[in-house]
Amino acid sequence: MADNPNSAPPADWRSANTTTPSLSVIVPTHRVQGYIRQCLESILACDLPNLEVIAVNDASPDRCGEILDEIAARDPRVRVRHLTENVGLGEARNIGLDMATGDYVWFFDSDDYATEGAVQAIVERLAQTRPDVLLFDYAREYWHGKVKRSVINDLFRVPPAPDVFTCAERPSVLRLMMTAWNRAIRREFLLGLGLRFSRGHYEDFNLTYPILMVAERISLLDQVCYIYRQRRRGAITKTRSQKHFDAFAQYDRVFAFMDQMGPEADQFRPRMFDRTIWHLLVIMEADDRVPEADRARFFASMSEVYRRYRPSDHVMPDDVLLAKKYRLIAKNDYKGFERLHKKIRARKAAGKAKRKVKAFANNSKRRGMQVFYQTQLRRPIDENLAVYAAYWHRGYACNPAAIYEKAKELAPHIKGVWVVKAENVGDMPKGVPYVEHNSKDYWRLIARAKYFVNNVNFSNALVKRPGQIHVMTEHGTPLKRMGLDQLQYPAGGGTMDFDALIRRADRWDFHLSANPLTTEAWERSFPCDYEMLEIGYPRNDRLVRATEQERDRLRAELGIPEGKKAILYTPTHRDYRRDFAPMFDIRRFAQELGEEYVLLLRAHYFYKPEAEMWDRERVIDVSGHQSVEDLCIASDALLTDYSSIMFDYAVLPDRPIVIFANDWETYKLTRGVNFDLTEFPPGVIAYTEEDLLKSIRSGAPWGEAAARSRGAFRARFCPWEDGRASERAVRRVFLGENVPNPPQP
Repeated sequence: MADNPNSAPPADWRSANTTTPSLSVIVPTHRVQGYIRQCLESILACDLPNLEVIAVNDASPDRCGEILDEIAARDPRVRVRHLTENVGLGEARNIGLDMATGDYVWFFDSDDYATEGAVQAIVERLAQTRPDVLLFDYAREYWHGKVKRSVINDLFRVPPAPDVFTCAERPSVLRLMMTAWNRAIRREFLLGLGLRFSRGHYEDFNLTYPILMVAERISLLDQVCYIYRQRRRGAITKTRSQKHFDAFAQYDRVFAFMDQMGPEADQFRPRMFDRTIWHLLVIMEADDRVPEADRARFFASMSEVYRRYRPSDHVMPDDVLLAKKYRLIAKNDYKGFERLHKKIRARKAAGKAKRKVKAFANNSKRRGMQVFYQTQLRRPIDENLAVYAAYWHRGYACNPAAIYEKAKELAPHIKGVWVVKAENVGDMPKGVPYVEHNSKDYWRLIARAKYFVNNVNFSNALVKRPGQIHVMTEHGTPLKRMGLDQLQYPAGGGTMDFDALIRRADRWDFHLSANPLTTEAWERSFPCDYEMLEIGYPRNDRLVRATEQERDRLRAELGIPEGKKAILYTPTHRDYRRDFAPMFDIRRFAQELGEEYVLLLRAHYFYKPEAEMWDRERVIDVSGHQSVEDLCIASDALLTDYSSIMFDYAVLPDRPIVIFANDWETYKLTRGVNFDLTEFPPGVIAYTEEDLLKSIRSGAPWGEAAARSRGAFRARFCPWEDGRASERAVRRVFLGENVPNPPQP
């Protein structure tokens, strides 16, 4: 195990406010690089000096360690411990506990987050009641955006609770979620009991139950303080595994603790027994927990627990179905239990099947799923056929085009065919095979091709067959929130069908990432079971290898007057606006820049700008140009706002980037962003039209300060752009080779 230089707390951190209890929040971290920033930022949002966050990097193979160090460098309340080998959640919590110095400890899972004001409310309640254990409520946040408070939140209010009490006085607290993260525990009380988290699954039970039974002062906070994220994948306890047998040993430890308590524990035994059987049934009856081959053994172990720990004064539950299950468990009647379980599942499945058939019939009619397509789906897959598309079938472009070119060189046995809309056929390069979208050839192609490469999703109507491989290349680094991250931002995701979006993403086998920020964003935005290809963007290979001869040729083709500086202006789409409206007066701007400059206007593809808006001698409309890479190479500088082109343009080391952020706060609030561009710009940043003009005319974008900002931006967001991203994509996808991350400079 190794510590970073920030591992020791400030000497006076607890003395800053002696009337307020100090709180240590312990955050074990492993494979959560897409979530850890939100987790820590939610905890650190309050301005409390008596707070310390102990982040234990449990040998995470992703960039969790780097993110923790980055946050710790900004906030002295964060201490980081880096472990050299993975020890698991329980032991990582124990290590954090040994490091903690606060009066109270709060164990926090690194893919969850605190609600606004939660930390302040917890500390205030601790100051008011000085309990051994403070319990607070939580809500589940589902992947589709729904947030639901715990179903038994009434236990915080019914009956009304005194400020402090014991478990004997309010035994209903044993029905609350027995996790480590919904409670703050007095550190000396916990250490005095000698309790530690166990290894394996359900590691907190042998601590969370006992502390309530022996605590002399328990307090409640009737407030949702913790958001328990229900991830689509990655949750340890929702993975089919024999590890779920760990639950038996964990409950054995709880009952062993009660045995040590003596007669005082007898009052808790009936409730503890019911709680144990209830939880074991949850594990047994879930489809994603116990492997099929191990179900009989799990049931037998549950039956043994039933016979071993059932108190003599236990009363059967009033619920008829639950009582029936109890009797089957008592007799170890696995076959009878399975018959009952299958009968219940069959009734539920029948209802779902009816709804699914009806929905499929409606969708089939609506999407025009042709009989021809169905017949083609029965034919063999062509192992050497690949489908390419870009920007909703608008033509030959972006990352798919770069991969297509490299595949012709490295995998010539793979025939690539593009899908293009009828109105864009004329823009296709000569010699590139294509089919028109929704034509008969199109349906034949997508039914039988082996590979699918696109920078956006293929349509919902496409049926992914076993053996087909989908590659999502994306088409930019996500400054703005994408995918499921848009759920909180109505301007960007108000009309989006997120269920359909995730079903489309579930088809992906490979997902390209251009930089670490992109990887973090994709893991959150599209939590599906694909392989992340951290290789850079193939389309940027051209920028890395651009020559002066190519630049001169492109400038001549675009009509850029010799001797003039060409500024490429690429405004992004605003979800809160419907029409293309430049954020400044293009005509005036071009005139006041002077004769030295010409503006290359690249409007977002959602818009069609009016030519009357500018002087054609000073502004060249390149909105319809097929290749944005051509425009980057030909230009002398980039002027943009929040377009992802800035990340690509930064690949060109000597080209200035100017950011016009006049509506940054509005954009941030309506669309959501993954980092604060104003704090980490790629060069000069201006907030008004006057400042924008002044900065360009002064030459500031070409100055040393701007160059330093651009260099730092380039290092952070272009670490894998070495001109070989296309090759890595082809070798991994088409040739099946293992492709490591490119070395970072």
